[in-house]
Amino acid sequence: MCVPAILFFLVFAYLPMPGAYIAFTNFQYNKGIFASPFVGLKNFQFLFISGQLGLLLKNTVLYNLAFIILGNVLQLAFAIMLNEVASKGYKKTAQSIMFLPYFISDVLVSLLVYNLINYDFGFISHLVRSLGGDMPKVYQNANAWPFIIVLVHLWKSTGYGTVVYFAAITGMDSSMMEAAQIDGANAWQRIRYITLPTLKPTVIILFLFAIGGILKGNFGLFYNLVGNNSMLFKTTDIIETYVYRSMMNSFNFSQSSAVGLFQSVVGFFIVLGANAFVKHLDPDYALF
Repeated sequence: MCVPAILFFLVFAYLPMPGAYIAFTNFQYNKGIFASPFVGLKNFQFLFISGQLGLLLKNTVLYNLAFIILGNVLQLAFAIMLNEVASKGYKKTAQSIMFLPYFISDVLVSLLVYNLINYDFGFISHLVRSLGGDMPKVYQNANAWPFIIVLVHLWKSTGYGTVVYFAAITGMDSSMMEAAQIDGANAWQRIRYITLPTLKPTVIILFLFAIGGILKGNFGLFYNLVGNNSMLFKTTDIIETYVYRSMMNSFNFSQSSAVGLFQSVVGFFIVLGANAFVKHLDPDYALF
């Protein structure tokens, strides 16, 4: 029964790993990865001497922290509220509707946002002006975009995470809930003393998975929303978008691979550290 899982990880996880060697070479198409000249750590200097590393790390980490913390809080809250609804038909309908934004492409989402908040013909701008107000020029205001990007990400991902947490809730032992109801526990007491402690392992595991990608940004979402608008880079530029712009003309695969390897290695050690911290608090909740 484990053969499909083993094949999956062999093909998609372990076999491509030797390709990381390209980060240490001056890659040449005609020679291939392993015959290209070895340059050591030279490709890793690209990001460190760019002068933008501090800003890129700050934006990438802060956005991911907001996604992880706010996302998990919202997903937990919606899953618990959905579990309290008695109607099975409403639950299925709500899950389907909440799941839908996850499948909408970032290109369509960016078009939707553009047609909502564009100063000249956006729906919200038109509505504000019709009420006598004046809509600020959002595409010239960098400080507005952290809120917009976080809001769009939460809109897309909350439904998916809610379904995951809701599945964990439905897998709980129903006899505990029934016993609590017989003992007179109200809804809030059942949530506080049964549901939340039962979901604790799921929350910790999802957190550990998410924290490993804290240096990796959602390129599709950020680039489609912001594009090459330099007025917004102060608060929206992340490692992926900076590398993409830098490599658009040079097509330097070696340097872009070095940045990707740097993100993966740092994420790996962050997961090890977070897992060790969780293991110190309670070994039963650690990944390994």
